[in-house]
Amino acid sequence: MSLPEFETDLWQYLARTDKPIVMYGMGNGADKILAVCEHFGITVRDFFASDGFVRGHCFHGKQVMHYADMVEKYGAGQFIVLLSFASSLPDVMANFYRIASETELYAPDVPVCGNSLFDLAFYRRHLAELEEADRLLSDEESHRVFREVLSYKISGDIRHLRAAESNPAEVMRHILTPDRYRAYADLGAYNGDTIRALLPHALALKKVYAMEPDRRNFRKLEAYAAEETRCRVQCFAAGAWSHKDVLPFDASGNRNAGLHGKSAKTVDTEVNSLDNILSGAPVDFIKYDVEGAEREALIGSEQTIAQHRPQLLLSVYHRSEDLYALPLQLHRMRPDYRLYLRRFPYVPAWDLNLYAV
Repeated sequence: MSLPEFETDLWQYLARTDKPIVMYGMGNGADKILAVCEHFGITVRDFFASDGFVRGHCFHGKQVMHYADMVEKYGAGQFIVLLSFASSLPDVMANFYRIASETELYAPDVPVCGNSLFDLAFYRRHLAELEEADRLLSDEESHRVFREVLSYKISGDIRHLRAAESNPAEVMRHILTPDRYRAYADLGAYNGDTIRALLPHALALKKVYAMEPDRRNFRKLEAYAAEETRCRVQCFAAGAWSHKDVLPFDASGNRNAGLHGKSAKTVDTEVNSLDNILSGAPVDFIKYDVEGAEREALIGSEQTIAQHRPQLLLSVYHRSEDLYALPLQLHRMRPDYRLYLRRFPYVPAWDLNLYAV
């Protein structure tokens, strides 16, 4: 089945609409969307926030208001909302969909990392690679998720995100085999949250190798490891990379935080390859959620994958290229792996994962 054809994208639509455009949210995400709007000559007239975050302050020279103020100023259903922050919280997402039922609401797809915008020109430029990545997927659910995510990225319409949602329990039952895991490598371990989530499914798990470069997160990870009694968690204060090195890391905690970051809180951080960390030790499962460094982290675990054939979870949403580049890279490394794409509730298209077994 061929991929969808698109005649226009969100940015082209916003550039020619007569409706006033307002933004829901502030901060780094809003700054990134505003930069794209400026590039395309799109004017954002006002900003509003959730009721608990309206304190009479300003953002980009405009007073931040309530959603009700937008309705009063422009008329119900007579304006366009651009959503500029992310959430997986059910009550917050329910509010997104409520507003979307009352007026036009879009969540523009801007990359977490890198500068490539997934617009119509990008889609057409990389269509052959996207088609090749789609052909590698192993089931109909993966193809369905792939197409809904593409439709979202081009349109910004969050209805495609809801349509692309999968059941997390299905992954554990029908794709992965966590009951067989004895050792697990968690690249981008954060505070141990993924380890906690895996343990009820991986009853035989004995050893976890957890890599986390952010210093604040690492302290939380160490505290968790010290208290964990089910298995031994060995913590490494390093980012996952292709080789051992020291690289600049943005430790500001925003959606850009990661290796090669540029902010007032950039610090030199150690990075290392999983192959170096393991030194030949076996693992049964590897998770890669490393804020845009997935390509390099894969390179740095190539020996482990070749020798032990672990099952993999690979985040494919940080960079615009990830959706096609990472499946193709993994297929070149191990063409015998079966690939599955799943996405769990989140706005925008985050928590999009490629599973390899």
